[in-house]
Amino acid sequence: MSEWTIHGSRTIYTSPWVELDLVDVEPPGHPRYEHHLVKWAPVAATVVLNERDQVLMMWRHRFATDTWNWEIPSGIVEAGESLEAAAIREVEEETGWRVTTVEPLAYNQPVGGMSNAEHHVFLAREATYIAPPVDTHEADRIEWIPLDRVQEMIDRREIVAGVAVTGLLQLLARHP
Repeated sequence: MSEWTIHGSRTIYTSPWVELDLVDVEPPGHPRYEHHLVKWAPVAATVVLNERDQVLMMWRHRFATDTWNWEIPSGIVEAGESLEAAAIREVEEETGWRVTTVEPLAYNQPVGGMSNAEHHVFLAREATYIAPPVDTHEADRIEWIPLDRVQEMIDRREIVAGVAVTGLLQLLARHP
């Protein structure tokens, strides 16, 4: 009953990472208008938890928000790649640690009103250090953070990236 009618759309910008469309929409009981829609490839992320209840985190700067914060490994799922394979690949590329299996932990649509963005967060329970990270621009530091510190770090805004907050809060909610 309250589903919007889509009359058409046109792409006004595209790149390998993002597409911006103007969509001709008509909400029920309201006039038609052009609504911005940002389209992104899905993101796969991994919360890596070791046997000492520590989480693998990366300290990095995000220029768009001018924010320093701790994040979990994450990145865009490449064409033809499974979500799980992308999650595993991103851990190794960004941290130098290898995980071999992941299990679903969380899913969210961070900006559902104007984007098709999807964040798929996985949990890995074992990791082996392989070598320094390939993506050296991703983090200034890589550390194992005790899980019992994560909530206070979120509260202090030391962890602010949506995909990290989502995954870590899900882990805290499920962890004994």
